[in-house]
Amino acid sequence: MRRALFRAGTEVAAELFRSAEVVHLASVTPAGRPVLRTVHGVVVDGALAWHGAPKGEKTELAGQPGVVSCERIVANVPSHFVDPERACPATTYYESAQAAGPIEVIEDHDEKARALQALMERYQPEGGYRPITPDDPLYRNAVKNLALWRISLADAVAKVKLGQHKKPHELRAIVEGLWRRGAPRDLEAIERILAANPEAPCPAFLAAPDGVSLFLRGRPSDLSRARALLLDTYWNVGVTPEQIDRSHLGSPVWVGARDTAGRLIGTARAVTDGAKHAWIYDVAVDPDWRRTGVGRTVLGLVLDHPAVRDVKKVWLGTRDQQRFYGHFGFEVVASKGVTEGTTVMARVT
Repeated sequence: MRRALFRAGTEVAAELFRSAEVVHLASVTPAGRPVLRTVHGVVVDGALAWHGAPKGEKTELAGQPGVVSCERIVANVPSHFVDPERACPATTYYESAQAAGPIEVIEDHDEKARALQALMERYQPEGGYRPITPDDPLYRNAVKNLALWRISLADAVAKVKLGQHKKPHELRAIVEGLWRRGAPRDLEAIERILAANPEAPCPAFLAAPDGVSLFLRGRPSDLSRARALLLDTYWNVGVTPEQIDRSHLGSPVWVGARDTAGRLIGTARAVTDGAKHAWIYDVAVDPDWRRTGVGRTVLGLVLDHPAVRDVKKVWLGTRDQQRFYGHFGFEVVASKGVTEGTTVMARVT
């Protein structure tokens, strides 16, 4: 029963293979020698494909039974998140995928070119090369001579262990423990755990007004709404939409709020060294949601963020919201900010 709780279907497995940095290949040579190798794999035409030299160890595996697997560690969960004494609750949350079948040689030149092009798109997404086609003189010999193999993903299986077996109070303790710890991958782990357990109780740090949900990491799909809220603000005069996008994607802290339709209605970001100084920027709330508590909630989330909460001095500039920021312990420290008409405020911890 517990194992079934962690199982996921073929589509989940294929998605894990698509995003995996590397894939593990296991097989056995015709002489009975076991082989375990790491390959760069790509999902194409319903199979996991990889390439290699036309001569070598992997060529011996053609036609042999094989297994490909990949995994993604989501979080190492220490025992003390759940129990102050027992070591037993210590565990690792992860996602993994596996597929087994005969190792097939890809011989058709169109299929080979398609797999090689998919490999380039996967590992060199910025481009900078001419697309691979089988008849292009630039690639004709490479497509002909390079070896490619595949294993079908038709029967691929996935295992997703993200606390589905935990009791509600245990899940809440784990999520809040990850928030307090604030290791580099813990925010993503929180998102994945909550997504896998939609019935889990809302942790205290994500409490929000009715009809509002908070997010810990902005995503590219939020950028258009962030631009709409920020382009006409006085502190972004002369700033281009592209610069707003880059500033958000480049900030170590970008949090905010969405409505029930998933539309961004509040946003804030911070730049921080994690110890001495942090600057808060681009705090904005949709006009229809002002005076509902969204602004206070979003700013509180920024200040409690693992990259900000222990910083000695937090800074910001404002023209007309001194009273609002004063509720959070900010005080005016300079009458002139970088933007004309603004004052500089700081909060010292």
